[in-house]
Amino acid sequence: MKNLIAIIPVSCFEDSKTRLSPFLSPSERIELLKVMLKDIVIVIRKQVDEIFIVSRDDNVKTYADELNVNFIREKVYDDDFLNHALNDAIKDVKGRFPCNDILILPSDIPMIKEEHVATLHSMDNDLIISPSKGGGTNLLCFNNEFDFHACFGDMSYFKHINLASELGMSINLIESFYVSLDMNTPEDLGELLLHGIGTYTYEFLRSINIMVSSNHGRERLNVTRDER
Repeated sequence: MKNLIAIIPVSCFEDSKTRLSPFLSPSERIELLKVMLKDIVIVIRKQVDEIFIVSRDDNVKTYADELNVNFIREKVYDDDFLNHALNDAIKDVKGRFPCNDILILPSDIPMIKEEHVATLHSMDNDLIISPSKGGGTNLLCFNNEFDFHACFGDMSYFKHINLASELGMSINLIESFYVSLDMNTPEDLGELLLHGIGTYTYEFLRSINIMVSSNHGRERLNVTRDER
């Protein structure tokens, strides 16, 4: 069985999920990120050896302590801060836990299932990856014996695949609707209300009266708030 160390980058709570503004208020967006993190941590905890949250936000550190997971403070960079923060964290984790595989997950995939992480243990590949809906990367697991680094950003799925190929790494793919769906738009929230029953994120969205119905227009789902 692989020894897995999970790294989850988290933006500052006050800057979280700005694409969902003004559909959600600032405090609701913060709570959304918290419940998504809680869902992810609960799901992966039994399948990984350690979990590290990476952020520059003291409030995120406080919440990491509440979740009983490790925290790495992100250094300040002028640009490409996500990849710098992740690559710093990778070096940190490698120094503490030599010869482990490293799993990187975003903080906004609350429908990930325990079996998605469990299956990593049976895959004998140097890189295991799962794409997001828009060509990004929503699960990245790599053998840290290779000089692999994070390449998140536009179309990062292909950047990670290309880097692994250049390094001679064997590659495997996990294709999953649940992993591919990150929470960036009201329609994404609607998908979670349809498919994420049982998660803390689902309960939170219902508690603030987010509703979903079918739509025969350009968007497949109509996501609204019941203000009664």
